[in-house]
Amino acid sequence: MAKKKRRYICQECGYEALKWSGKCTGCNSWNTLVEEIINPKKKKKELSVTADVKAQKINDIKIGLENRKETGISELDRVLGGGIVPGSLILIGGDPGIGKSTLLLQTSYNISKKYDKVLYISGEESERQIKLRADRLGTIDSNIYILAETNLLSIVENAKDLKPDLVIIDSIQTIYNPNLESSPGSVSQVRDSTNRLMQLAKKNNIPIFIVGHVTKNGSIAGPKVLEHMVDTVLYFEGDRHYSYRILRAVKNRFGSTNEIGIFEMKQGGLEEILNPSQMFVSERPSNVSGSVVIPCVEGSRPILVELQALVSSANFGTPSRMTTGVDHKRVSLLLAVLEKKLGLHIQGQDVYINVVGGFQVDEPAVDLGLIAAIASSFRDIAIPKEFVVIGEVGLAGEVRAISQIEKRINEASKLGFSEFIIPKGNLEDLNYPDLKIHGVKNVYQALDLIS
Repeated sequence: MAKKKRRYICQECGYEALKWSGKCTGCNSWNTLVEEIINPKKKKKELSVTADVKAQKINDIKIGLENRKETGISELDRVLGGGIVPGSLILIGGDPGIGKSTLLLQTSYNISKKYDKVLYISGEESERQIKLRADRLGTIDSNIYILAETNLLSIVENAKDLKPDLVIIDSIQTIYNPNLESSPGSVSQVRDSTNRLMQLAKKNNIPIFIVGHVTKNGSIAGPKVLEHMVDTVLYFEGDRHYSYRILRAVKNRFGSTNEIGIFEMKQGGLEEILNPSQMFVSERPSNVSGSVVIPCVEGSRPILVELQALVSSANFGTPSRMTTGVDHKRVSLLLAVLEKKLGLHIQGQDVYINVVGGFQVDEPAVDLGLIAAIASSFRDIAIPKEFVVIGEVGLAGEVRAISQIEKRINEASKLGFSEFIIPKGNLEDLNYPDLKIHGVKNVYQALDLIS
């Protein structure tokens, strides 16, 4: 009888080791190596196989318009690229309590009302618990079938018999294949379960949502091999202390990965935010230094956010730097530009940066707005409320052109902003007779306009 082999597999990165150790040498994580038993493969006789399916010329392959299923939630459809593609495998991850199950239960209700049957499989809750939550959300429909099961083989058979229009697995870490000796949630079980579900989706043309838990550093547990196997990866972001949630696609074989959907968590579930710009700047204080409005672009959507900066005297020898919503290293770079090129002695000051509403901004086009907010707080001079500041700043203090400038201006003008500071390289072909648009070449000219 062949001897069983034992391996120690990291649950964070998938690294395999022959011996257990406290620290994974692949990702340097502590206490993540778990013992798994690997059955030796039996030697099989070599079989001669004839190819039943022949290769085709790419010109001979016929394609048509994708018959997507609309979820009834426009923000979710936007992120997916227009709806759910039949036969697709979609992974959605996020912190516990962020709203993943709520969103999928609302999606199940809309799909069941517009199309047909939905199979909701939960490995963490009982049928009664799901019924109570659905009753609170008002998402009860006779076409929604609930199955509290963790056995992968039973799940596959139920899906084949029911033939639903949508299958939801909540969550993949609780599903196990009894033919494998490793425990549920291990790398082997997650990989095998995802592979079986992918075959189920492709062969039966059934779209499947699977929920994935995240690790302490925010990535999908499983590890990354899980993201490579699916068609679409969605991340639900947001601070539990805020009511706003952001759904972001990091992988999408059927659409763009730049789109985001914005929701607000309320008592009756998740509600779509159709005008996020109004939401983020509605409570902006007037005549207060260190506050500026910046138009960002997420995918095809322009969003106005309020950026706040606070510069104060350092109480200790080492100045404090704290940022929320922007890159900490980018802020340090811009502080050096202000110190070197403008002569503002900020390096010895405490600097705090905050993007209102818990929104994350990671594009370089907000550099000029960051500099304007920091200089405004340092000089204690308020930026006029009708101003919008946008532009990328280089190390020499120059202001560089940015993309999609017209979308940003149009969005800001809808909310009543009438004066813009933009890079001079973006002034060409702009025709806005009712707006004051200032083109600047460097940070000197920008700060002169708002001081």
